[in-house]
Amino acid sequence: MGLVDLLQSIIPPALFFSAPLIFTALGGVFSERSGVVNIGLEGLMIMGAFVGIVFNLAFADVLGAWTPWISILVAMVVSAIFAMIHAVASVSFRADQVVSGVAINFLALGLGVFLTKQWYGKGQTDMVSEPFYTTNILGLSDIPFIGPIFFQGIYVTSYVAIILAFIAWYVLYKTPFGLQLRAVGEHPMAADTNGINVYKMRYIAVILSGAFGGLGGSVFALTIALNFSHATIVGQGFMSLAAVIFGKWHPLGAMGAALFFGFAQSLSVISSGVPFLEDVPQVLLLIAPYVLTILALAGFIGRAEAPKANGVPYIKGGR
Repeated sequence: MGLVDLLQSIIPPALFFSAPLIFTALGGVFSERSGVVNIGLEGLMIMGAFVGIVFNLAFADVLGAWTPWISILVAMVVSAIFAMIHAVASVSFRADQVVSGVAINFLALGLGVFLTKQWYGKGQTDMVSEPFYTTNILGLSDIPFIGPIFFQGIYVTSYVAIILAFIAWYVLYKTPFGLQLRAVGEHPMAADTNGINVYKMRYIAVILSGAFGGLGGSVFALTIALNFSHATIVGQGFMSLAAVIFGKWHPLGAMGAALFFGFAQSLSVISSGVPFLEDVPQVLLLIAPYVLTILALAGFIGRAEAPKANGVPYIKGGR
């Protein structure tokens, strides 16, 4: 196997598995940069996956090839609204943010499975007829060496995720909105003194995390799972949360960590075509993403410093 063939068998699947993690991790960055811990990323992904699949099944005949794109937009909106439960609990009522996030996870899974059984009469939905398909990037796929590796047989969503990571970096670090959001997460009392509405900024951040989580979940469902069941999203939300921490609460750092975890997820799929992986037991490759996630955090958590007010409810006028 030549170098180009080897890289072509490794890189597209790694990008393919990374995209949902990148989307969701970006949502986690916005939420935690504002000072709200979001353990509920898993639940937001589940809600996005459920809505994306159900909408796709319902409107595929009407919308045709546009169905998956509109499905992920609808999933973003619904998950953003769903995230408001976490915002109300953690910002307005100052509930424990970890407990609220765990509740979001259980609520999303329970609601998704219940409605699936009610609407489809079984524990999973039908397979979608209009998922995302691989494609060649016009004009770039013919570039020697680079073209076959990065621009042939790829999902457009993978590059949308990478582009959004750079947009998120620009918004957080180059705009007044980003400055205010980070100020609220570092020192909310000082931000409040300077006229920034702490509650409003935290609400916006949590709602954004819901939109990004819904986007990640729906992209996962419409590129990988192709239907919805209780096992559609199994740990990807927690991997995304790990990517936020591993990436030092930075959009580009989170993207890099998500790419690493996405590569780990792809190992079980690409192993048969990679010489040094074909003899590795399949079970080891299936657990690799979770083991690598733990090892990455175990070696990194001591050096990662969260926003100072992360997880601390703000009481206006309090100390």
